[in-house]
Amino acid sequence: MNNIKKKVAFHTLGCKLNFAETSTISRSFPADRFERVPASSKADIYVINTCSVTDAADRKCRQAIRKFSSISPGAYIAVVGCYAQLKPQEISEIPGVDLVLGTNEKFDIATYLAESAKKQSTEIHSIDLSSDSSFNTSYSLGDRTRSFLKVQDGCDYGCSYCTIPMARGRSRNPQIESLVSEAESIAERGVKEIVLTGVNIGDFGRSTCETFHALLTELLKVKGIERYRISSIEPNLLIDEIISLAAASEKILPHFHIPLQSGSDKILGLMRRRYTRDVFSERVMMIRKMIPLAGIGADVIVGFPGETQSDFDDTCAFLEDLPLSYLHVFTFSERPETIAEKLPGKVHPGDKVISLLLLFTLSPG
Repeated sequence: MNNIKKKVAFHTLGCKLNFAETSTISRSFPADRFERVPASSKADIYVINTCSVTDAADRKCRQAIRKFSSISPGAYIAVVGCYAQLKPQEISEIPGVDLVLGTNEKFDIATYLAESAKKQSTEIHSIDLSSDSSFNTSYSLGDRTRSFLKVQDGCDYGCSYCTIPMARGRSRNPQIESLVSEAESIAERGVKEIVLTGVNIGDFGRSTCETFHALLTELLKVKGIERYRISSIEPNLLIDEIISLAAASEKILPHFHIPLQSGSDKILGLMRRRYTRDVFSERVMMIRKMIPLAGIGADVIVGFPGETQSDFDDTCAFLEDLPLSYLHVFTFSERPETIAEKLPGKVHPGDKVISLLLLFTLSPG
């Protein structure tokens, strides 16, 4: 009987949500058959959990495949997650790839890897998510001193530039009771800080008739967890009650990351965002009023189709007047099968870079 364990390495691209899911996936591998090793070392199996929010994210996945094939020629390579959900055929044609699993299937990867011998052709498993209501619970353990807890998945917003609804399906979440139980399990492992993560966490409760505020209220009662951090939350969903709760509780860290994307209402409309810049400004000022020393960050996209110099100047002026702590600035990345792909007024790549550099000079951080 062969008792030699297969060495498996995990490589995660993208957001905190992906890190939570990779950690959960890694724990599904039976310890008597698999040994987890760093992604930088030689392994028998590599699992790449992908992101597809930009073309750069797709490119990093392809680079990782080539890198692991070079480190360990003949290794079994599985590509899972958002990019795998959106472009399974494209990934299957990359030399070295043996298995492609979509958003839901990746949680059953240990089953698919019962036989992990190299294949003549790539195996693909991915279902349509348009009517999917399942929720795969996830949280990270052991990778960091804090834990990422997945509280929500999917998105119903349909922003004109975004592929996330196609990659992850509709907005959904488990019951508060279930998440409290997971937080208790995390606390039992000695973890003191939890980062609440998801695709659109402020939309929590859509599938269970609950609210994100109610979730926070119950999580604060979990013994052993000393700090909670709220990851990115939409300005229109950051209600006064959430800010007030954060102001009143020492457990909720005074940090808010709020996507802005543009300081021009015209561009926000083209992006199909669900707020105006006045709503964003009012949320920032409310935080400053209730928690004067809070850290407040924002995402900004430059070079969106239709953005003129006047629109960009409008964004710069708007940002200069806001008491923000830092900015995350990105150039617009056109994604296939989105509304923005077909919008007129494409911005020249060189102009995007110039705009990016100008906004970086404004960044408070």
